[in-house]
Order: sequence, then C-alpha cells, then structure tokens
Amino acid sequence: MKTVQAQPAQAARFDLESERLGSLPVVNHFIDRIGLEQALHRHIPSDSRCAVPHARALGVLLRSLIVEREPIYRQQETVHGFADGMFGLREQEMAHLSDDRLGRALDNLFDADRAALLTDVVLAVAQRFGLRFDELHNDSTSISFCGNFRNATGRTVRGRTAPAITYGHSKAHRPDLKQLLFILTMTADGHVPVAFRCSDGNVTDSRTHIQTWETLRTVAGRADFLYVADSKLCSRENMQHIDRAGGRFVTVMPRNRKEDGEFRKWVQSNTPEWERVWDRDNPRRSDGPRDQWFVYRAPLLSEEVCAVVWVWSTLLTLRQQARRRRNIAAATEDLVQLHQRLAGAKARLRGAAEIDLTVSAILEKHHVSRYLLVTRVVRQEHHFKQSQRGRPGPQTTYTKVTKRRFDIEWRTDEVAIAYDHKSDGMYPLMTNDRSLTPAQVLQAHKGQPMIEKRFEQVKTVHEIAPVFLKNEARIEALFTLYFLALLVQALIERELRMAMNREGVRELPLYPEQRLCAHPTTEQILRLFSHTERHKLSMDGKTVQVFDTKLTDLQHQIISLLGVAPNAFRSPALGQ
Repeated sequence: MKTVQAQPAQAARFDLESERLGSLPVVNHFIDRIGLEQALHRHIPSDSRCAVPHARALGVLLRSLIVEREPIYRQQETVHGFADGMFGLREQEMAHLSDDRLGRALDNLFDADRAALLTDVVLAVAQRFGLRFDELHNDSTSISFCGNFRNATGRTVRGRTAPAITYGHSKAHRPDLKQLLFILTMTADGHVPVAFRCSDGNVTDSRTHIQTWETLRTVAGRADFLYVADSKLCSRENMQHIDRAGGRFVTVMPRNRKEDGEFRKWVQSNTPEWERVWDRDNPRRSDGPRDQWFVYRAPLLSEEVCAVVWVWSTLLTLRQQARRRRNIAAATEDLVQLHQRLAGAKARLRGAAEIDLTVSAILEKHHVSRYLLVTRVVRQEHHFKQSQRGRPGPQTTYTKVTKRRFDIEWRTDEVAIAYDHKSDGMYPLMTNDRSLTPAQVLQAHKGQPMIEKRFEQVKTVHEIAPVFLKNEARIEALFTLYFLALLVQALIERELRMAMNREGVRELPLYPEQRLCAHPTTEQILRLFSHTERHKLSMDGKTVQVFDTKLTDLQHQIISLLGVAPNAFRSPALGQ
C-alpha cells in the first residue's frame, strides 16, 4: 500500500499577549451602577478638541485611587498594562493620557460646580442603593503637606477661592507641616460618605458645622435627620442654628462647660441611677473585665435647653485610671531629673522664672497639673574662704560665704486624685431631641468612631499623602476624587455585608491562609481579584483565541453576592 506524506507547512508565528484585569471589573460595576461617569460628563463637559474627555480622564484617576495608587505622571504606563476598557478608555485614547491631560481635567473639575456634582452623585446612590439619611456622622482630619506652598494663601483661581495650605492644629501631631482640613460626613447606614468639603488648614471645626449641615439638608431633602458630631459642634451658634431650622443633633459636651463641673461635684456625694445598656465580653482579652456601658439622664437641661445624658464605661474607667498613674509616674521622673540638675555643680537653671517655666512645661506635657503640687524653694550653701592669700597657718582667718540655690519640692495631691476618681469613665452627651432615650443617644454616638475608619482608609489604603501636586486648585479637585473613591469603596463593602446577611453567610475565608472573616472590607475584596488577567493568542496581528481567567469558587461567590455578572471578567468577544 502506498503512503502519501504531507509536505511540511511553514512554521506559523504566534504571539501571546497578557492583559491585567485585577479588581477593575468589580469597581467598574459599581461605577456604572452609580452612573458616575455620566454625572461627570454632565457637570464637566468637554469640547471636540479633547482627545480624552475630562470625565474619562478623571475616571482614570478615580479607578487608580481605588485599585492601585500611582502618581499622575505614571498613569499612562499603568493604564497600558490593563485590558482595553478597564480604565474606561478606548485603546486609541490611551496614547493621549499624559500628565498634562490629567492636570487639565483636574482644573476643569475645580472650575465646575462640585457641590452640585456631589449632590447629584449622592442622590443617585440613595435611589439606586436604597441608602438612608436618617442619621449622619460628621468629623474632620488634617492632611499634612511637605513643602512651602507659598502661593497657597487662599487666593482666587479663575474666579473661585482655593483653599489655603497653612499651619494649624495638626490632628496628625505634625505642627511643623502645613495642612488642609478634610471634612467628611457619612451615613449610619453602611458608613457611606455622603458629603465632603476641603477647607483651609487653620480653620477650626467649630466654624464648619453650619455650612456642612446646610449641605446635608439639601442632600437629604429634609432637616429632621440626626446629626452626630464631636464636641466642636457644642457651641451656642451651631446648636441654635440647627435647632431653629428643625434639625436634630447629638454631640459631646466639652469638659470646660459649667454643667460638666456641676455633675462631677454632685457625684462626689451622690450615686446616679445608672441604666445598663450593654454588658459584653472584653473585646481584647478573654479573661479581662467585662465591657459594661451605663447611661443616666441628668434631671436638669443645659443652658441651651438640651437634654444631657451621662455615659459611664467600666473599661474607660480602668483606662483613665491607668493613664493617670502613668502620667504621674512620668512627670515625677522628669521632676527628679530637674532636681538633680539644680543640685549639680554646673546647673544652668539659676533664675526663678526659668525654673518655674520648666516645671510648668513638665506638668503640661504629662497633663498632671491637678495632681502634682510643685514648690520652688531656696536653699543656702555655706563654705569658708581664707581672708588673705597664702599658705594657711595657725593665725589664718576665714570668712563665711553663703550662696543661695534654687531647688524644687513636690507632693501628690491625693484629694484631687480622689475627686477625679469618682467620675472616671464618665462623659456627657447633649441632644436637642428630648424624645430620644438615653440608650438611643449613646447608640448614635457610638457610631461616631466609624468615621475614623474612613479617615484611616483614605490615609493608608488610598495614600492621600504625600500629594505630588503644587497647585492648590488641583489638590482640592484631587481630594474630591478621593471622596468619590471612598464612596465607591464603602458601597462595595455595604453591598457585600448586606448580601451576606440576606443569604445567611456568616463568614468568608478572605484572610491570609483562608482564615474566616465576619466583616469583610473592600480592601480584602479587591486584593482577592488583584491578580486576575486574561491572555490573547494572535497570529499576524489577528486574535486567534482568548484565554479568560478562571475564577475560584470564592471569587464566584463574592461576585455573586455583589451582583457582578460573571462575564465581566471575560473577553467581550466571548462574553455570555
């Protein structure tokens, strides 16, 4: 039998190209669901000369802040590493994504009506995600800047006032650096940010609440929501403005108020009728004391006719007592060192005023002015000196020389310590809504620390600082994008946790080594998808086959809970 052999075909040349997807399909799902890019197009229109519209350029920066924070000058190379369309850009638009294009997009965002833009976005979120505005929490943090920023003095830029980057009360404990104030408001429903404002670095929080509350009234469409803030809200002007407009608030009464001192004096010889709200296990130590919280409504209203609710925490009591002991011990050690310096032969502190200033600085540093009583004393030192020169002998006469040296003495004021010990772990809350029970007032205030979590995320996860910009107008626009990034992040977190409750899923193996997590965060979710990618096999410039990423069972479960379609991670040509 005759066998026919096939002629060898010319070797074909194949090219394999890898494209990153990362977690952008999940992020894009929520950006599309919010309608964020459409809102940017409406409020920041572009003309036909823009190769990349302003809205799309800002969308690139927004996605970069959420997924992997890179400087503006590196955005082009970052986008080219991802699959087409992942950053909201077509392939032909990527070549025009320069740092100048992004900078001009930030300029247009600063020039736009950002208040209307953010209101539009938040209202869309409320409608599409069912977000409630019953209770809103407000706080601020300082963003530190390295550099001079000589021109950032609150000047007018293209008809708008830019914020002043200047020195102020640094909440990051960096008084040597200039700063801006980042003011944020979020809902109690899922801790979703709903309002943002950037203010001058030297503005105090007490001067920001009225404008913030008016913005929130516009967003919520009503005035009777519960506004929760820290003690800076507790000023007559702020509280009267909210109360007269029909609003409600909960705030912390400052320690310097008269009502605070009256209660702490009353409690020295009286025992309030505490109502126990919580009795829980110790959150840090299984064998530690229980975490108990009590409330007590004061019989007298405040000067502003507001209800005063006193709170007492057993763990807070132990922490304050331990901190007092540490502070007294540290201050005593510093006083001992000062005493040794004064007694030394080469003491440099010889003037009474200089010694008093040093003592005052020690007491203020350790916050023990009430507990240590320090007295400056004068001690006399005597020595004898020959009346005449020469070798001393039987006839030598001596003269007594007396020198005065300053010294310090101190003692612990046990009466003051016992006085404060009676009210350790107690602090007062104020509200103008007298229909709230003391337990409800405490419950509202206990949600306030969650806004600190958002500040921690914007500073660590999203790395808002250092800021690689010198133009304060662009910096304020960039901070607006950070607010939108926090909004998207909070919505992803809220949707997953709500879906877990709805489906009865108590924990997910999102921690390293597949350890279970009961309260997943967006950072953990995005990290789970960070390495997803797809591959394209092409020949002579034509795609032959696409190898889509194969998701794990956990990844399928996450996108199912989030409502993300499985084909979001597939090639458009093969998507189902």
